[in-house]
Amino acid sequence: MRVLHIAYQQLRRYGQTRVSWAQKLTHGLIKNDHFVQGFSDRDVAAFEAPFGIRDLGKGKANRRLLETVAAFDPDLIIAGHCDIITNETLKTIKQRHPHVVIAHCNNDPLFVPDNVTRIKHRAAVVDAIFVSTGRRELTIFEDLGVRVYHMPNPVDPAYESLNNSLRSDLPIDLLFCSNSNDFTERLKMVKSLKDELGDELNFKTYGSFGDPPVWGRDYDRALAESKMGLNLNRQEGDYWYSSARMAQLAGNGILQFTHSGPRFDELLPAESVVYFDDHDDLLAKIREFHLDDAKRQAWAARARDFFHQEINNTLYAQYILEAALQIPFSHDYVWAQDINLDGTLK
Repeated sequence: MRVLHIAYQQLRRYGQTRVSWAQKLTHGLIKNDHFVQGFSDRDVAAFEAPFGIRDLGKGKANRRLLETVAAFDPDLIIAGHCDIITNETLKTIKQRHPHVVIAHCNNDPLFVPDNVTRIKHRAAVVDAIFVSTGRRELTIFEDLGVRVYHMPNPVDPAYESLNNSLRSDLPIDLLFCSNSNDFTERLKMVKSLKDELGDELNFKTYGSFGDPPVWGRDYDRALAESKMGLNLNRQEGDYWYSSARMAQLAGNGILQFTHSGPRFDELLPAESVVYFDDHDDLLAKIREFHLDDAKRQAWAARARDFFHQEINNTLYAQYILEAALQIPFSHDYVWAQDINLDGTLK
């Protein structure tokens, strides 16, 4: 298949990049032998704008996308987080190329009100939407005339290449990296944990409490030195929703602690991820696994094996393509156990 993937490709970060679910999707499509053309809306807008001022290049970016579609002639267009591209442009694509299927992938949480609005806006002009919250939470989009699917955060073996479950000599006992304080109070819990754990273990909190955030290779190095990590979302409780941090920790063999509210116990194997209910429960379990390194290694290994086998980017990419184009599923995708091919709940 010929796939045009519209997503921010971080070209102007010049190596100081974040781990990107969009890049994982592109890699997965290519591994599955699809012909992929990328279109980075933010970068194109900046490159085409006078003096590199991105906002002045938005109109030109939309015109360049129309040129790209005409030249590339895709079977499928995947539009990720590309707010520079207007619905009017996507409508024009459908008019000029009626055979093209357009899917929107959204990896942001539903507890951010603007994100629900963005998804509904895109739903008006696409054939299918994929959202990183569990399908049963997506009923708010069912009456929009578009097929609705859940998608996970996958691992990519090119990115998640570590296996810290095999090591006992790692200097960081517990890791939490963050850079956003919007719609969250999670740092209150992190601060309390730091105070109560004190010198019991080496707890690194990059991006909080005066510690600078880490990106690119600095983030890779922090992961490479860590035994355990906190997978704290900005808000907890949405079914099967987690930030991409879950895959980054699990895929690198780092034992993670995640809230029980999203019910990942229904998706992931037992004794792979440590679930907690509240602050005291989390504190006790951190101490338990810190003092039992063999148990830490066994649970982290089980999570790593499962993610690399069942929630990897090749399966993820093929699922999105099959669902978007209505091709019968070629795999029993664990995250789609409650989803029919047409996006309805079973």
